[in-house]
Amino acid sequence: MAKLTESMTNVLEGDSMDQDVESPVAIHQPKLPKQARDDLPRHISRDRTKRKIQRYVRKDGKCNVHHGNVRETYRYLTDIFTTLVDLKWRFNLLIFVMVYTVTWLFFGMIWWLIAYIRGDMDHIEDPSWTPCVTNLNGFVSAFLFSIETETTIGYGYRVITDKCPEGIILLLIQSVLGSIVNAFMVGCMFVKISQPKKRAETLVFSTHAVISMRDGKLCLMFRVGDLRNSHIVEASIRAKLIKSKQTSEGEFIPLNQTDINVGYYTGDDRLFLVSPLIISHEINQQSPFWEISKAQLPKEELEIVVILEGMVEATGMTCQARSSYITSEILWGYRFTPVLTLEDGFYEVDYNSFHETYETSTPSLSAKELAELASRAELPLSWSVSSKLNQHAELETEEEEKNLEEQTERNDNKGLTNWPGAGRVPGRGHSLP
Repeated sequence: MAKLTESMTNVLEGDSMDQDVESPVAIHQPKLPKQARDDLPRHISRDRTKRKIQRYVRKDGKCNVHHGNVRETYRYLTDIFTTLVDLKWRFNLLIFVMVYTVTWLFFGMIWWLIAYIRGDMDHIEDPSWTPCVTNLNGFVSAFLFSIETETTIGYGYRVITDKCPEGIILLLIQSVLGSIVNAFMVGCMFVKISQPKKRAETLVFSTHAVISMRDGKLCLMFRVGDLRNSHIVEASIRAKLIKSKQTSEGEFIPLNQTDINVGYYTGDDRLFLVSPLIISHEINQQSPFWEISKAQLPKEELEIVVILEGMVEATGMTCQARSSYITSEILWGYRFTPVLTLEDGFYEVDYNSFHETYETSTPSLSAKELAELASRAELPLSWSVSSKLNQHAELETEEEEKNLEEQTERNDNKGLTNWPGAGRVPGRGHSLP
């Protein structure tokens, strides 16, 4: 019975272990460096490969980074204008309404205090009394006078008199501060409305990047386009490879950024973005994809961040659009479908085919392996691998024939010495027959 209980326990433990291994729940190890992650059990590494790669920049261009444990929050208040502009619209509108309401209430309270201290409230019906502000008989009327003063409405019903110097000083202060508040809040709202972020919504990137041959060279390509008729002035494109790495000293660098050349030295990164363009990166020795083949690409944990910058033609403000591609969004052996056609007197862009690709003949080897094969094909015949093997075989054959001839000569000489009378000199002892 004890053995049966022990065996059942082992079976249950084995089932639970199998369930743990095959469980789709990911095991999070955010704080481990690379050398520590290499020592993890195999079932954990398999779970990590099943997990979806965490994006650094999302497809809509927003950076997937949250700032935590920021203790120097006072720095946000030192640049209050940018802080207000960066706020969401609902908070921005709330602050806009609250600032005006608070200033109106504040100065309305002061106008009421002046009238109360001077005794204007006690002489409302006295025609011989000169109040500070005519027709001010309570806090509500003081609040309305504050609004009229700051917004310069001027209904003409409530008017300040010349017998109230403190009221004149308060009028000057409220006029100056009201102008400052108007300039600050209206400027903030204007910048918020005219931000070029919405212009970036009409700049589109292809959903996939492709790798194929172009002019005999392996290239990484993606497509960009502008949906508006107003163009982006001085448009330029950049690309970054986001991939963690470990230095030769053992330092682990998470999310290391490596520049991807998309025509910086040739000027091809400066775009005339009238119609959709295919941006190409030649995979050469300076490229981070130099040693990556088709079979190795799905195993890589990398992300390509694409940044398109330029000035909005209508406003002159700088606009930036971003997107990214992970390994599952990079297609090996594909090209983009053409979208530009010539019509009667104009060119037409078909954006229905903007994201479409088609398969093409592309070697599955890496650019480094293709370069090695090409260099071997260009070598002289005497330096080719096959000729070297033939020369080696010929040398071995010649050495074998030479050794065989030497062995034959030695055997012949040995046979002659074994004959009777071999080696005797004629005339001494016996004569040769």
